[in-house]
Amino acid sequence: MKLLESLAKACAVLAGVLLTVITLMTCVSLIGRNTTGWTIVGDFELSASAAGAAIALFLPWCQARRGNIIVDFFTARTSPETNARLDRLGALLLAACVALLAWRTTIGGLNAWKSGAGSMMLGFPEWIVYVFMVPPLVLTAVIALMQAVRGFASEGQPQ
Repeated sequence: MKLLESLAKACAVLAGVLLTVITLMTCVSLIGRNTTGWTIVGDFELSASAAGAAIALFLPWCQARRGNIIVDFFTARTSPETNARLDRLGALLLAACVALLAWRTTIGGLNAWKSGAGSMMLGFPEWIVYVFMVPPLVLTAVIALMQAVRGFASEGQPQ
């Protein structure tokens, strides 16, 4: 699990760097547009693509840290054992859903590559975004599956 957490942390750092670069690019473009009339062509396309990739890159770390929303309205009064079983079931269901997303994203990326699809203004190849999305989706599915099989560590205990 330590290796998976390290990979998840690396994905989150990459997502943070990606969003920082896009934020700086947007600031430069806006300042240029409002002061000199100069702008970065296609900045909104790059921002949208980077945001999609960043979301996928943040998912493994979120799952590893159990940062997903848990609605415990119906389970607040159940025993700790029941809650643990339900948490593991939830992790299993998430693993299945994210694995499905990874599979379909892979197919979408292959189709974008085969068709040569690109963004409207820049012609930026769409398959590149898919390349950044598939590995973190797979990693998220693996982390969730490991949590479903092994359970979750209690506070202060290693997983």
